[in-house]
Amino acid sequence: MGTYVISDIHGCYDELQSMLKKIGFSERDRLYLAGDYVDRGNQSLEMLDWLSMHAENIYPVKGNHDAEFAYYVSIMQAVDEVEELDTDPDSDTAVKSLLENTKYFLKKNHPHSGRYFDYYGTLTDLAVRRKVTFKDLCRWADLLGKLPYYYRFDMNGRDCVVVHAGFCEPSYMAEESDLERFCIYAREDAIRIGGVRNGMIIAGHTPTILENFPFYNDGRVFRYYDEDKNCIYYDIDCGCVYREIYPNGTLSCIRLEDEEIFYL
Repeated sequence: MGTYVISDIHGCYDELQSMLKKIGFSERDRLYLAGDYVDRGNQSLEMLDWLSMHAENIYPVKGNHDAEFAYYVSIMQAVDEVEELDTDPDSDTAVKSLLENTKYFLKKNHPHSGRYFDYYGTLTDLAVRRKVTFKDLCRWADLLGKLPYYYRFDMNGRDCVVVHAGFCEPSYMAEESDLERFCIYAREDAIRIGGVRNGMIIAGHTPTILENFPFYNDGRVFRYYDEDKNCIYYDIDCGCVYREIYPNGTLSCIRLEDEEIFYL
């Protein structure tokens, strides 16, 4: 049995399936997914469908793009209610109208924050090109919104945490919401103040393919060792979704038992 972690798939569904074949993933193994299933890539629909019926040995956590997707859909739900639009949840035409009404409502009433609504165009793509329904969007938003922020377990005597961006002990945070935000948005702080004693953090979020970002490693997995905490930090977001711009971008996967890394 092997325990694997993959992060930041970003709509690269075909690459995910190819990686699962490469590592010979089976029902005897465990797969942890460290967030960001949607946006940027062109197969967000396939990822959402796959997540909706994932096997019991697959453990997804929430990334910032997943949290934002759920939040955007909640805004659509609020506009539908406030404007009394009574959108037909089963109509792939009605959801397009609701999407446009939401954009207009935000532009009129919240012009600054409204600029970031559906920032990557995923909702528009799903509604217009892929012809999903409002019921589909609500179902996926509910799924993503309920994902845990991290998984924590023992691995070879180490306290192992799989999280999207970074993790530190909850006692270090004033509020639970502070820890949640750290889990999905941390970058340099993930190694500056994050980590656990005698532990190992497996995360993504910060692409190692981008030179102006922390943890740059030319598209390979970034590894950092905190001697004071005896904690290993891995960033396994190797920029798969950027490979059209950066040819050495890869989808990576780490097997935790021996820390072997696979690239695709």
